[in-house]
Amino acid sequence: MTDEGISKEGLRVAIGFPSAVMLVIGGIVGVGIFVNPAVVARSLQSPALALTAWSLGGGLAILGAFVYAELAARIPETGGEYVYLSKTYGSLAGFLYGWTTLLVVQAGGMAAVAIIFAKNLNVLAGGALNDNFVVVGVLIILAGVNCLGVKSGNGVQGILGLLKIAAIAALVIAGLFVAHPVASHAHIQAATPLDFVKLFGAAMIPVVFSYGGWQTSNFVAGEMKDPARNLSRALVVGVLAVITLYLLVNVACLRALGISALGSTLTPAADVLRITAGPVGGNLAAGAIALSALAFMSQSILTGPRVSFAMARDGLFFKKVAEIAEGSRAPVIAIVLQAVWTGILALSGSYEQILSYVTAMNFLFFGLSASCLFILRRRERAAGLAAHIAGFRAPLHPLTTILFILGCAIIVVASFWAYPINSLIGYAIMLVGIPPYLYWSRRKAMQIAPAE
Repeated sequence: MTDEGISKEGLRVAIGFPSAVMLVIGGIVGVGIFVNPAVVARSLQSPALALTAWSLGGGLAILGAFVYAELAARIPETGGEYVYLSKTYGSLAGFLYGWTTLLVVQAGGMAAVAIIFAKNLNVLAGGALNDNFVVVGVLIILAGVNCLGVKSGNGVQGILGLLKIAAIAALVIAGLFVAHPVASHAHIQAATPLDFVKLFGAAMIPVVFSYGGWQTSNFVAGEMKDPARNLSRALVVGVLAVITLYLLVNVACLRALGISALGSTLTPAADVLRITAGPVGGNLAAGAIALSALAFMSQSILTGPRVSFAMARDGLFFKKVAEIAEGSRAPVIAIVLQAVWTGILALSGSYEQILSYVTAMNFLFFGLSASCLFILRRRERAAGLAAHIAGFRAPLHPLTTILFILGCAIIVVASFWAYPINSLIGYAIMLVGIPPYLYWSRRKAMQIAPAE
């Protein structure tokens, strides 16, 4: 970083520790927590098992936070996993990650959430809005805010994140302290141990999906103040905060509705708020979901474009995507690219199918990124470097890192088991990135050759 607050990549450095924590929380907490407690309860039909599933998902998330905190401390650069995989396994691994992140993971997730935002905003407007116009409008506004610079985008994201947390806290208070408690009785529907494993595995899919997203804060490491220290700490603090929040939401829903009613509803948040606030509760829930969706999109449009920017910076994507606006020091073309592609997915309606591919691919790359720690530490020892080279070191490594990789492998297998066709299509989309990679890498080599 230079004295003027500009990173070596030309981006403005403006994100401190509190903002980094909000980025971590904002990347994880989307709209799933308003719906997925019912999905998990429907599968398991037991309060103890439902809370166990959410606790295990939180445990996996904190193990991931330990891994990514050390990776952030070792390689505090813009691009996150793209950079870690490229520096450890080569540019192809990094490119395939960036390819699927742009085409499927970030844009697909944003598209789904944009539609949810539009539908819930329309509930508040009494059906007077056109969903497609709302989607396009919100993407234009969020892209415009982030094109003004990271300070502008991060400021809006932070405000929306605090409002989202306040809305979820209101749901928790309503369920824990206002609603009358409802007794729950377990009704586990598993004839054999294998049936139980399959039920529990299927229930874990929405749980781990709800906990995903902590890694997106690593995308903007190059724009953080002292990222080696601040980002690593923010990952641990942010993930622990989300685990606490998610468990409280589930306890509140179970207390207010009971396991049977929770498992039979499609709108658990609205049901809890109707019980405590009367007919207006439905509108309160719609407002909370719309706000949470907007905050998630704001975080995604801030972080996601940094991956395609990093790829273009390395000569493995369209050169224009690496350009930085002179005044705002923001990767404007990368931001616009993600907003446009998100809009196309949302308006085409294909986002739902694309979103179903995300889990298997996400956890494949989570596991691969975690394995980078073994190689980086081995290189460190081979070079005779001091053990304190990284400001943060994953506690109890290699045990915790192995557990995280094992958890990722189980999730990938469970995804194939539950959704075999969609998982295969997801990997096919990833492998389609090989020809573009070969084109850009050959073009890069040809550009370097004359200079030599």
